[in-house]
Amino acid sequence: QLQLVESGGGLVQPGGSLRLSCAASGSIFSINFMGWYRQAPGSQRELVAHITRDGDTNYADSVKGRFTISRDNAKNTVYLQMNSLKPEDTAVYLCNFRKTNGIRWYDYWGQGTQVTVSS
Repeated sequence: QLQLVESGGGLVQPGGSLRLSCAASGSIFSINFMGWYRQAPGSQRELVAHITRDGDTNYADSVKGRFTISRDNAKNTVYLQMNSLKPEDTAVYLCNFRKTNGIRWYDYWGQGTQVTVSS
């Protein structure tokens, strides 16, 4: 069972930056998709960004040009660099890893880290 631990959240002023990390308890080499989701109070969980095993990335329109997702296979870690943060980026951020054995998909979630953007 793969366990994920997020870190790097906190309070930041508008326009500031944070880097989130999601460390896996085992190898991420076989993981097909690694993504960051966020959920604000009263809102549905939304995909922020994901990166494939091949390194292809995809971003929500609301964060394009401001956020960057990356992975370090040697450290079993995926990162989310968040720049030019806005108050509307305030949410709990969760990382998600997905892999398949060709028959079914397996999802793994972290516990979440709070990001608050406020002056």
